[in-house]
Amino acid sequence: MIVFSVLLLLFLSNYLVFIAAQSTVSTFQGYNEMKHLNQAGNYIANLDPDSDMNMGKIDKNDTQNVYDYLKNNNIRYALFTDGFIVSLPNAYDMEVSFAYLNEEYYKLNKQFEISQGKDLYFDYCFDNNDIEIPVLIGKGLSKTYPLGSTIKVEDPMLQKQITLKVQGILKPNVYHSNLYSLSSKQYYNFSVVIPVNEAFLNNSSVGLQLQGLFDIILLQTSKNKIEGLHKVIQDKLGLKFNFYTQEENFEYFNKYYFSSLKIITVITVILTLILTCITIWSSLASIRLMIKDFTINLFVGLSYLKLRKIFYDYYGVLFFINLIVLFIITAYSRYGTWIRKDASFSTFGLFGVIGMDWLALLAVLFFDIIIGIIIVEIMLWRIKKVPISLGVLQ
Repeated sequence: MIVFSVLLLLFLSNYLVFIAAQSTVSTFQGYNEMKHLNQAGNYIANLDPDSDMNMGKIDKNDTQNVYDYLKNNNIRYALFTDGFIVSLPNAYDMEVSFAYLNEEYYKLNKQFEISQGKDLYFDYCFDNNDIEIPVLIGKGLSKTYPLGSTIKVEDPMLQKQITLKVQGILKPNVYHSNLYSLSSKQYYNFSVVIPVNEAFLNNSSVGLQLQGLFDIILLQTSKNKIEGLHKVIQDKLGLKFNFYTQEENFEYFNKYYFSSLKIITVITVILTLILTCITIWSSLASIRLMIKDFTINLFVGLSYLKLRKIFYDYYGVLFFINLIVLFIITAYSRYGTWIRKDASFSTFGLFGVIGMDWLALLAVLFFDIIIGIIIVEIMLWRIKKVPISLGVLQ
């Protein structure tokens, strides 16, 4: 029962450390990705939660008027929207998502790194009769659609068949973090990244134009221009938008993230204290129950140095078991996205385990080493205080 209790407490502590470490790494990646947005004059649109949105009442003319206003008032904007699922055959039989971005966003965000090919270009000729658009594709699609190949597909935003030419192949596990939840991210191993120029946007459906507005980034603009855009959106679409700086988005995220992290830290410390107390108490109780055997062993060659090694070996085995269990859980979670054919979260690696997972496991290992040293050294310090003499045998 004591061994089971120790294993359970150790696993709970390790699991909490793993979650905290993984989340911290993911958050750091999100901060690093979004830091380019945190500049004076940049504002990010956000649909007001109290705004009553009725898609049926919004048509193409309404959204086009908003984009015309942006153009006529020389408001630079970065547009990005994704998650549009398309039926596209591939070697892994995975669902495929289309992502759309304009040139300003592509220059602003450096996350779409390529392993083969060339960067996107946006000055392609948009011909309604014969459209060939350069695209980037995820690592998972490169086996079926190698560099330079063409793909004929029904585009959900143009609502017509177009030809896509593979301009470049993304590095494995390229991701994009959520603007408001930096630790949350989406992967592009099974995505097609489509460049959007003015002609493409004007010919697209209301769906792309509206989705693009939800997180549109206004670049180097003023409060007066934002007020004007706010009024146009409300008049044309009947929607209320808020515009925040990325610093304000950071503050919103930090408010909830660090409070959650504090709770996890407090629980981990409490579990660790309980774990330490149980292990030290159980060891001392066992030695007192077997004081004669322990005394004989000390007289026939057992030293405190050997006892220390026995304790370290014992807890090393417990820590190793916990690490293996954590790895299995992580691998099952990652590989589960492949089983579910979930393109947005499927990753390449050993069973889908990626860099942040290995770093989190390394953090758990470091935590276990520290805890192991504390427990063993305190146990030996207490054991040395147990009186050992010939009188025990008598």
